[in-house]
Amino acid sequence: MVNNPVKVLIVDDSAVVRQALVSILGHDRSIKVIGHAMDPIFAMEKMAKEWPDVILLDVEMPRMDGLTFLRKIMAERPTPVIICSSLTAKGAETTMQALAAGAFAIFTKPTIGVKNYLEDASMDLVSAVRAAAGARMSRLPVPQRAVQHTPPKLTADAVLAPGSEAMSVTTDIFTAIGTSTGGTQALEYVLAALPRTCPGIVVVQHMPEQFTAAFAERLNHICQVEVREARTGDRVIPGRALIAPGGKHLVVKRSGAQYLAEVISAPPVNRHCPSVDVLFRSVAKYAGKNATGVIMTGMGDDGARGLLEMKQAGARTLAQDEASCVVFGMPKEAIRLGAADRVVPLHQIPELISR
Repeated sequence: MVNNPVKVLIVDDSAVVRQALVSILGHDRSIKVIGHAMDPIFAMEKMAKEWPDVILLDVEMPRMDGLTFLRKIMAERPTPVIICSSLTAKGAETTMQALAAGAFAIFTKPTIGVKNYLEDASMDLVSAVRAAAGARMSRLPVPQRAVQHTPPKLTADAVLAPGSEAMSVTTDIFTAIGTSTGGTQALEYVLAALPRTCPGIVVVQHMPEQFTAAFAERLNHICQVEVREARTGDRVIPGRALIAPGGKHLVVKRSGAQYLAEVISAPPVNRHCPSVDVLFRSVAKYAGKNATGVIMTGMGDDGARGLLEMKQAGARTLAQDEASCVVFGMPKEAIRLGAADRVVPLHQIPELISR
């Protein structure tokens, strides 16, 4: 028996979903499902007897919605919560609110065929639960404002060939940011702290389709800079932040002395689409020393090699430090490769970008 398995509580009004999640997690010896409930009221009764390490939470439930329950948990006893949300536009808006309230991550599910989908995505779910168990929930930033078959792990070569075509001199400069788990709150903190006059920004935040548009719209309402989901042909200009669409890769290319976004369909890289490595490689190739690269909280190693390519091309590179990361995965790998010029806490990143 595994010592101290991760204790998980499942809260979902669908009996099919609860049964599927119990079955999937029950096959992993490092995880113990201590209970499941059809709504937050029943969940609180169970939590009074035994508190879980991780909660899997639906957002649309009877008696108390998941968002209200999440806020209650974060106020009383911060605990990693993975939101299990349907792939709908309505669900995306609610899930963005949940992430803003402190949810650890999103785990998507379709509106039909959910049991088979969850079984196919079981490896991702187990990985998310394990990562959540080790998350530093007390280090979430406070925003400043007024599948059983693992796919091949491709590199950025699958999307963009390496090579240097960067201009040596241009007045256009910008920042490329890559982040994943825990990154929604960290990214909100950074973008909300930036003045309207800051250099242009391009961002890859690991997030499923249907969710990035709502995420960008929400940030646009609370930030001085313009924030929107990237479209092919968008200029990377001061005071604008472009978020890579879920399910598409974002690259930056040069047109004369200007930089333009291009959104492309291509296979996942490092099992992610969008991929940070793809964005960072394009920036290394076309911008070189005219760019800054920032890698922030997240699971895995996506972006580490791309940040190294940026550094080798003359870009300034930053990695978020362990103390301020929710999950110190991506920055850790970048630091290990020697890709980061500086390792800095989250609160210093906005100022360094603004400079």
